[in-house]
Amino acid sequence: MGQLIQFEEHAVARLRERLGAAEEANQDLIAFARGHSGAVASIHAAVLAAMEADCVDTLLHVITQEWPLILGIDAVAVGLVVGERGLRADGNGVQAVEASFLQRQLDQLAPVELRTVERGHPLFGPACELIRAEALVRIDCDPPLPGGVIALGQRAALPLDARHGSELLLFLGRSVATIITRWLARH
Repeated sequence: MGQLIQFEEHAVARLRERLGAAEEANQDLIAFARGHSGAVASIHAAVLAAMEADCVDTLLHVITQEWPLILGIDAVAVGLVVGERGLRADGNGVQAVEASFLQRQLDQLAPVELRTVERGHPLFGPACELIRAEALVRIDCDPPLPGGVIALGQRAALPLDARHGSELLLFLGRSVATIITRWLARH
């Protein structure tokens, strides 16, 4: 006579294993969606705060002072090339920098770059020593209007989601460029 093989126990165990994997994947998807939704809301809040600024000085204050709180990051700096002049703004104010330095940075920079680093971009000034993850976002205005870069920094080396984060940061950079263009076009 033949031997009876019990498939039921094996099949139930396999189904439980697959169900556990599906539940884990579902929880990961929910966590991602919540995080992405929060990131979208933060970026929108940052853009709205920038839109409320009534001049370049106020815009730089919003970006360097308010955006870290809005976006939940540690540092923000901005570099702008205005004609033959360069300027850098961070939480400590605005300083003159070599326009050629900023222009070289812009020439080598993609619209958005997300990366982990041992040391942050020089735009962060003294805070660059503390930065372990950064996003560099171009501000592209049509010449002769200023061009520049927004540097967003984190002290913790965080895993970066370049695909989704880039789209949001690109929106952030384009929004700032549009705000600057509208102001300068009126004057």
